[in-house]
Amino acid sequence: MDSLGNIAVLGGGSWATAIAKMLLEKNDHIWWYFRRDDRIEDFKRLGHNPAYLTSVHFDVDRITFESDINKVVEACQTLIFVTPSPYLKGHLKRLHVRLRDKLIVTAIKGIVPDENLICSDYFNQMYNVPEENLAVLGGPSHAEEVALNRLTYLTVGCSDLEKARLFTKMLSSDYVKAKTSDDVIGIEYASVLKNVYAIASGICHGLKYGDNFQAVLISNAIQEMERFLNTVHPIERSIIESVYTGDLLVTGYSNFSRNRVFGTMIGQGYSVKSAQLEMEMIAEGYFATKCMKDINKHLHVNMPILDAVYNILYERISPSIEIKLLSEAFR
Repeated sequence: MDSLGNIAVLGGGSWATAIAKMLLEKNDHIWWYFRRDDRIEDFKRLGHNPAYLTSVHFDVDRITFESDINKVVEACQTLIFVTPSPYLKGHLKRLHVRLRDKLIVTAIKGIVPDENLICSDYFNQMYNVPEENLAVLGGPSHAEEVALNRLTYLTVGCSDLEKARLFTKMLSSDYVKAKTSDDVIGIEYASVLKNVYAIASGICHGLKYGDNFQAVLISNAIQEMERFLNTVHPIERSIIESVYTGDLLVTGYSNFSRNRVFGTMIGQGYSVKSAQLEMEMIAEGYFATKCMKDINKHLHVNMPILDAVYNILYERISPSIEIKLLSEAFR
């Protein structure tokens, strides 16, 4: 194999826009699926995404925009899904072209609600996509920094390492360094959990806990993540690699992190609904918290940070009380 065929980005948000920017550094042409025709028309007229990363300008002649997901899937061999996890099923319900022969790359850092499945498992179980055709894109990578050409490190996970290598080649540039891994499940779960821990970090920031406590919180989050990954997918991995700990650190500490911002608002006294309305963006960690809580009911991993965030977001326990209790469990 020396080519991944036509490439499509499916999703119109900031991370989808950043991925399209990275791909067009090395590829002459991509397909790009947007749900809304008016958004496509605005993009073509303005030369940039009208809603996200508006400073990034594109040569629209090198992009085939399409609002019909079936046309995109039919035309392309490599499909990069970057839609928020709560909306994935809605997009796929329109699909009548089979996916099993495509390379499915999930850049969705979330879990499919109701089924409580990471996205690669969802494509495998619901659409019969074989494991060798499933890849995941992870690593510490804020879309806003990609937009500024700031140095970014990514990891492509796939059981077929040759496909992973070809995809890393597509992404690599002067400011993007990409490597391969075969730990698809570990990378996906880590990318889900780090959003939960970023909400916890934000809550503590909103409650005016200092940097000393934040460091203890994150170090405990790394241990909690490792316990879960070793239970759900027990292989040899180094939790300190950038795709696990690096992604957690950048999401937990950065002002670009929407999950941290969401958590900060909760810590400051906002209700969940009012914080979501004010943000106008999806905080994946909110949905991930409930999904991970449900998953862990069967695994029984010791996850006090996950439990605390769940209690605050879904049981409406006072953030100050819950974090006080959590802090007493830390060492």
